[in-house]
Amino acid sequence: MIETERLILRGWRDADIAPFAAMCADPEVMAHLGGPQSLAEVEAAVARQRDFKERLGHCFWAIARREDGAFLGFCGIKPGGHPGTPVSDELEIGWRLRRDAWGRGYAREAAEAALAWGWAHTDRPRIAAWTIPPNRASWTLMERLGMARRPDLDFAHPSFPADHPLSAHIVYAAERTC
Repeated sequence: MIETERLILRGWRDADIAPFAAMCADPEVMAHLGGPQSLAEVEAAVARQRDFKERLGHCFWAIARREDGAFLGFCGIKPGGHPGTPVSDELEIGWRLRRDAWGRGYAREAAEAALAWGWAHTDRPRIAAWTIPPNRASWTLMERLGMARRPDLDFAHPSFPADHPLSAHIVYAAERTC
């Protein structure tokens, strides 16, 4: 568990599935991520994160607000995936918050804590993040986190045809400084 001033990043609970499913059914939340997800897709995503946590000690952790325990979304680090792309071996930081939690600094607070945890608990030389160019909110957060644009790591997402608007991904990375 990671605690910040306002948040707790923690392992996934069964009680997180319903609010996570509601969040992933929101077309605005999922606009840059392939569209709304079914309950089965959400349950599979939670299972993958639980597996990462069990095997590696880290994942995209559930975010709870300290004040009231409300589920806000997720943030954390996990293996990058996407075989055959330049990010297949990267350690990925990622976040997704429910819409009513946007614009309150929660994503930055959680991401700063996840980055600090990654540097303290892994020996990876860098931590990377990616999104599509139209997702300005995401890549500007990457910049505010001190991540640098890495065009050499950009890739076409293997889940989408090359001409699909969600295919081209841009990559940012934070390099280990000590």
